[in-house]
Amino acid sequence: MKKVSKYTLLFSLFAVFFISSCNKDNSSTQLLTRTSLTGTWIVNETKKKMTYEVIIVIDSTTSNGVLISNFAGAGHNVRANAYLSGNTLALTNNELLSNGWIVNGSGTVTGNTRIDWPYSLNDGANLTTIQAVFTKK
Repeated sequence: MKKVSKYTLLFSLFAVFFISSCNKDNSSTQLLTRTSLTGTWIVNETKKKMTYEVIIVIDSTTSNGVLISNFAGAGHNVRANAYLSGNTLALTNNELLSNGWIVNGSGTVTGNTRIDWPYSLNDGANLTTIQAVFTKK
């Protein structure tokens, strides 16, 4: 009889661990949209040791684009085009028109309030790799 109760106890413990590890996560997953990204963001860049603001607005000429003013601290009259796919915002060979800088990179959006955005910036003389963290204001 002791063997049966020992195995029953062992099976019960296994079942408890198995069932608890298979429970679905009840936290709600928010769908990332361009609208959820609009607004003012604070940017901290580690390489240039800069902090500045950018403003993200919807690019009405595309189905998945946003316009980011002051990207790379280039000035509020300078806009970069980025494209949303899933939780990624991508800039590809994006020329910041008023100053001619070329930026490339993909940012990963977390919870509509943070973007980790490594990118490269070519100012015509130097190619610099930058790590930026955007935090929604």
